[in-house]
Amino acid sequence: MLSERELEIAPMVQESLMQNSKTLYNLQSLTASLFGVSAGILGLESYAGFLFYIVFSLLTAVLFYMLRVAPTSLAAGKPVLDTSRYFKGSFEFWAGGLMNGLAGFILTWTLFYGLVRA
Repeated sequence: MLSERELEIAPMVQESLMQNSKTLYNLQSLTASLFGVSAGILGLESYAGFLFYIVFSLLTAVLFYMLRVAPTSLAAGKPVLDTSRYFKGSFEFWAGGLMNGLAGFILTWTLFYGLVRA
């Protein structure tokens, strides 16, 4: 949690936080569907498909952090893996996408699995 002095120096604007969360949600939903297409075409079944989704969702979060969040956060003196400069909490950034995109992943996974294997 930020102290009152830190909020006076660099205030957190709610609209910006909401826009960042919306952008992250859209990225996670899109990539989850693309991962479902990939898992279906590859013919992955059961745990292998879910493991594929988890690994690539976390890889997407890491890449997004490295390319968009880390350069400015580290320059501002924030600790490594801290996303509080742009998002409400670390959980929202690192693990929120796993549940947000799961339905889209399963839908496209089963669709393309059925199309390829039929």
